[in-house]
Amino acid sequence: MADKTKYYVLKEKAVPEVLLKVVEAKRLIDSGKTESVQEATEVVGISRSSFYKYKDDIFPFHDNAKGMTITMIIQMDDEPGLLSAVLKYVADYHANILTIHQSIPVNGVASLTLSVDVLPETGDISQMVEEIESQTGIHYLKILARE
Repeated sequence: MADKTKYYVLKEKAVPEVLLKVVEAKRLIDSGKTESVQEATEVVGISRSSFYKYKDDIFPFHDNAKGMTITMIIQMDDEPGLLSAVLKYVADYHANILTIHQSIPVNGVASLTLSVDVLPETGDISQMVEEIESQTGIHYLKILARE
């Protein structure tokens, strides 16, 4: 039976420090700020063996999101204009809304399920998610699926 790769979406605070340093080392190499893996790993403070062990297994969320569909659930206050503000963030990042469903508010809080198509011209999805989460009236945002 063939091995199937499983993917997980984690918030940055849940990722071990060594993996975050691998991402940083890759960014340094890709940007040309360092000339070698040795130099990049020294700058971020990890061994080359750690870099090579994890380099193909960790990447920033936005790096591999183009052409993907992201489904998220957002718990938000039932306030006029809040849904419109969320949708404006999606539009500002040039993503395409595929489906949207808002529940009937209970105790002044509604759940919004939103599926977004990440296009080649779409901006940094992780930045979009951060901006939506920081909006007043948003209780939380969770990514349910990325396919």
